[in-house]
Amino acid sequence: METIVKEFLAAVQQVNLEKIGSLLHPEVKWNVPGNNRFSGLKHSAAEVFQMVGGMFEASQDTFALAEIKAVAVLGNKVACLLRFKAEKDGLRLDTDNIDVYTVENGQIVAVEAFATDLAAEDAFWGPLPQ
Repeated sequence: METIVKEFLAAVQQVNLEKIGSLLHPEVKWNVPGNNRFSGLKHSAAEVFQMVGGMFEASQDTFALAEIKAVAVLGNKVACLLRFKAEKDGLRLDTDNIDVYTVENGQIVAVEAFATDLAAEDAFWGPLPQ
């Protein structure tokens, strides 16, 4: 389980889309907290790629997984303390998240993302579409 998630996180840092796609189940459930344009439950790898593409676009291609601070395993769940950074129009996002990955049959089938500074993320990413 840990190896799959570490491979996934390395692929995220390298922006290796092929590797990311191979490690995400096609029907992965990815839940993003907050009240910003990227918040809510994603129901597939395609929706996750759309979300992350939007994050790159909104951050002028500065969105990055800057650091993997800690990884802990319990059964088929892997909790990770991650630091993300991004910049746009003079605004900076530098925040820790705790993401919990569920792994089955060699793929990530679910992700629960927890933001340590939800207000900062909401302010940076902008409001939910009306």
